[in-house]
Amino acid sequence: MLELRHRGAGPGPGAAGAPPPREGEAAGGDHETESTSDKETDIDDRYGDLDSRTDSDLPEIPPSSDRTPEILKKALSGLSSRWKNWWIRGILTLTMISLFFLIIYMGSFMLMPSVLSIQVKCFHEIITIGYRVYRSYDLPWFRTLSWYFLLCVNYFFYGETVADYFATFVQREEQLQFLIRYHRFISFALYLAGFCMFVLSLVKKHYRLQFYMFAWTHVTLLITVTQSHLVIQNLFEGMIWFLVPISSVICNDITAYLFGFFFGRTPLIKLSPKKTWEGFIGGFFSTVVFGFTAAYVLSKYQYFVCPVEYRSDVNSFVTECEPSELFRLQSYALPPFLQAVLRWETVSLYPFQIHSVALSTFASLIGPFGGFFASGFKRAFKIKDFANTIPGHGGIMDRFDCQYLMATFVHVYITSFIRGPNPSKVLQQLLVLQPEQQLNIYRTLKTHLIEKGLLQPALKV
Repeated sequence: MLELRHRGAGPGPGAAGAPPPREGEAAGGDHETESTSDKETDIDDRYGDLDSRTDSDLPEIPPSSDRTPEILKKALSGLSSRWKNWWIRGILTLTMISLFFLIIYMGSFMLMPSVLSIQVKCFHEIITIGYRVYRSYDLPWFRTLSWYFLLCVNYFFYGETVADYFATFVQREEQLQFLIRYHRFISFALYLAGFCMFVLSLVKKHYRLQFYMFAWTHVTLLITVTQSHLVIQNLFEGMIWFLVPISSVICNDITAYLFGFFFGRTPLIKLSPKKTWEGFIGGFFSTVVFGFTAAYVLSKYQYFVCPVEYRSDVNSFVTECEPSELFRLQSYALPPFLQAVLRWETVSLYPFQIHSVALSTFASLIGPFGGFFASGFKRAFKIKDFANTIPGHGGIMDRFDCQYLMATFVHVYITSFIRGPNPSKVLQQLLVLQPEQQLNIYRTLKTHLIEKGLLQPALKV
C-alpha cells in the first residue's frame, strides 16, 4: 500500500482558515458535481506523491513471457536450466551474427535503415518501462507526444545527414532545397509544437508525474537517437569504423560470457552478480587480439576502408577511393626486448591496426560500463530485461547498451585523432553555392596555387 501525502493540500471545506470561494463559485463547490470530485480523488490517489515512494513501493512489473521457440524447448528439455540457457543464448547469438553479416553484404544502404529500426525499438523498450513504472497510460496525449518527439528529433538529425552527404542530389530537387535551407527552423518549429502540446495537456494535481515522464522521454531520446546518429556518422567515414567497434563489443560480450561461464569464480560488480573478474580479463585480451586481427583483414579491401559517398551520377552509394595512409602497410621497428624474443627487427602493419587496439581496449574496459549502467537501471525498477524480444538475451536494448557508448567514443576518436579536411564534402558544399560565389572561390584558389608554384600562370598573348 503506497503512502500518499499530498503537499500543499489545505484544510477541507468548512475548516478554520479555509480560503474563501473564488469569484463566481458558490460556497461548498456547487459547480463541481460529486461524480467529478470522486473521479479526481480516485486519479489523485492512483498517482499520489511520487517523491514519497521508496524502492519497495515501486510496482512489480510482471515477468516477461518466454518466447523461446518450441522446437528449441523440446530439443533442450533434458538439460539443466544453466546449460539450457547457454545453448539458447549460443544459438540465438549465431543467428544474430549471421543476420549481421547478411546486412553488411547488402551494403551501406541497408545498414542505415537497420540502425534506425534498432533505435526505434530501443526507444520503445525504455519508454514502455516508464509507462509501466509510473502507471501513466491514462495521461492525456503523453504516449502520442513521446513518439512525436522521437519523430522530430530523427527529422532533425537525419536532415543534417542529408544536407552533409547528399548535397549534389539535393541541388537537383527544388523542394528538397527549400527543406534543407530551412531545415533547422522547421525542426525547431516541429519541436516547439510538441512542447506547446505538452503544456496544454498538463492536468491539475498531476503536474509532477507529467514532468517525470517528459524528462524520461527526453533522456531516452538522448540515449537512443543521438547515439544512433553517431553510428551513421561513423559509417560514412568508412565501413571499417562501423564494423571494428561494433564487432569488438560483440566479441567482448561473447568471450567475457564464455570465460565467466567456464572459469568465473570472483564476482566483479554488485550491479551484475553474474559478471566475474575472470570473464572481464579474458574478454579484454580476446577482444584486443580480435580487433587487431579484424583490422588487418578489413584494411585490405576498399569496400571497407573507403568513405561511403553518394554519387548522383549513378544514384547510389559508392566505396571507391585511393586508400589513405591509415590503410597502407608501414614498417615499424620493434622494441629491443621484442627483437630479442621474436628475432625480428621490423614488422609490417596497417596504421589502423594501432588505432584498433585503442578501440578494442575501450570496448573491453569501458564499454562494459554501459552494460553495468543498464543493469543498475533494471535493478532500480525491478525488471530482469528491457523486453523479451530475443530469447535468452532479453530486449534489443539489452544487446545494444554497450554499443551506444562505443559509438560515442568512436565519433570522438575520429574527430580528435583521425579526421582531416574532407575534399568530397568541401566539393559538395561548393556545388550548392551560387555561380558567382563559385567563380570567386575559383579565382581565389587559382591565385593561391600560382603563388605556391603549384600552377603555372596563364601566358599573356
